[in-house]
Amino acid sequence: MQTRFIFITGGVISGLGKGIVTSSIGKMLQFRGFKVSACKIDPYINFDAGTLRPTEHGEVWVTEDGGEIDQDLGHYERFLDIKIPKSHNITTGQVYNEVIMKERAGKYLGQTVQPIPHVTDEIKRRIKENAKASGADFFLVEIGGTVGDYENILFLEAARQMKLEKNPVLYVHVAYLPIPKSLGEMKTKAVQHSVRELGNFGIQPDFIIGRSDTYLDEVRRRKIALFCNVNEEDVISDPEIENIYKLPLIFEQEKFGDKILAKFNMQPVKPQNEKWVEFIEKVDSIKEEVKVGIVGKYFDIGKFQLPDSYISVIEAIKHAAWHNNRKPSISWIDSKIFEKKTENLKVLENFNGIIVPGGFGKTGVEGKIAAIKYVREGGIPFLGLCLGLQLAVIEFARNVCGLEGANTAEIVPDTPFPVIDLLPEQKEILKKSNYGATMRLGGQTVKIKPNTLAYKLYNCGEVVERFRHRYEINPEYVEILEKHGFVFSGMTPDNRIMQIGELPNHPFFIGSQFHPEFTSRALRPNPLFNGFIQACLQKTFNNNLLS
Repeated sequence: MQTRFIFITGGVISGLGKGIVTSSIGKMLQFRGFKVSACKIDPYINFDAGTLRPTEHGEVWVTEDGGEIDQDLGHYERFLDIKIPKSHNITTGQVYNEVIMKERAGKYLGQTVQPIPHVTDEIKRRIKENAKASGADFFLVEIGGTVGDYENILFLEAARQMKLEKNPVLYVHVAYLPIPKSLGEMKTKAVQHSVRELGNFGIQPDFIIGRSDTYLDEVRRRKIALFCNVNEEDVISDPEIENIYKLPLIFEQEKFGDKILAKFNMQPVKPQNEKWVEFIEKVDSIKEEVKVGIVGKYFDIGKFQLPDSYISVIEAIKHAAWHNNRKPSISWIDSKIFEKKTENLKVLENFNGIIVPGGFGKTGVEGKIAAIKYVREGGIPFLGLCLGLQLAVIEFARNVCGLEGANTAEIVPDTPFPVIDLLPEQKEILKKSNYGATMRLGGQTVKIKPNTLAYKLYNCGEVVERFRHRYEINPEYVEILEKHGFVFSGMTPDNRIMQIGELPNHPFFIGSQFHPEFTSRALRPNPLFNGFIQACLQKTFNNNLLS
């Protein structure tokens, strides 16, 4: 079967949820037995997302093969339950770098190298090669940003050329329909302008997806269809919903999957979506809550908070909570409040469990360490992710092992007790200021000790999880930490790098150097998150008995 391409574009505002739409389209096609893969185009000049702050562009997703990628690939993997390689993230930086390298090598045989055709040819080459390598029946291509942004013009041009060259191509345009409070009416003018702008690039959408607070009514559908030159039945609702995993079923209600097949001159196929329906019905029926606090520092930007900085952690909590018949109640706690007033730590008692996620830099670190001490001494379930594990080691070294002033060399290079230090191979890398894609990245093997909490949770002695770090637990301090009761239950197969740490005499206290949130799936929660939620429920049960 020839690969069919579906391009997803966005209009009016950014952050519309094109990644969720792309994932949902892919899921509908999976329901019908087709092999699907997806690709994200990011118009920024950065080579990848690895050097971007989370508050700048959301979470950095890590692929199995070590890519530092836009967070939308995380949505693709979570919905489709497939592993997507780093080549499926195409950036302006990558494209121009390749074109310039070819020009320097004389590959263009003396031609004047221009945006069209040379840059657009490189974009198309990457899309087609990724599609071929994936073996997908349908290859979804999400173009980042909004129509009208000058930085994505060449990507839109490449998408236009793909259809001109007789590739089987569909265009799906996601656009925002605001409902101004002063009017109380859904307005379509912004969508009309967005589609008109898309038309300036020679692209007429096959489908328009109306992203809004509520479902589209017939008045709005007719108006969009008339002014945007599409069939009324090809205007699809994308309403605001609490559970993003419901969107494929909402699309199915509008027969979107069959409409896509029809556009490709394919016969309708009955979706086999019983497990997904059962999953959604289960989530909808859950009443009881589990309260989880995330102590982080990448929330605030100006006057606003951005939970997207930890989107995979949030989704992993949801997966595990739903699996255990609980509705997750997640609160974001800025660790800096604990540095201002230690009495603020009492807020942690309002939660069934606390997670300290990853991060870089010194801001808010002492607040996180104070929070870890509080939950360790108070018996509150704790899960530390990457930096979260490292800070748990620092806290334990200071307050249990007596290593006053213990710290990470990342923050205090001259600390007397560098219990966290650079991986040896990283020292030469940083001397050269080579920061891009040079961390210990991607899927790595974790050997797990028998008779530990980690072994109980994974129920096996070896797993592959995804890493993103330069610093490690300093091997010189492993002995003293273990002597005082800290157990390193997971390490590399050669025992060189400590990868999981836990406290056996605690209701639930475990941390990982890797990011288990990257391997959590809607129907398969990661074992560490699943165990954490179960411990949270046990704490709730015990507290209810006491009260």
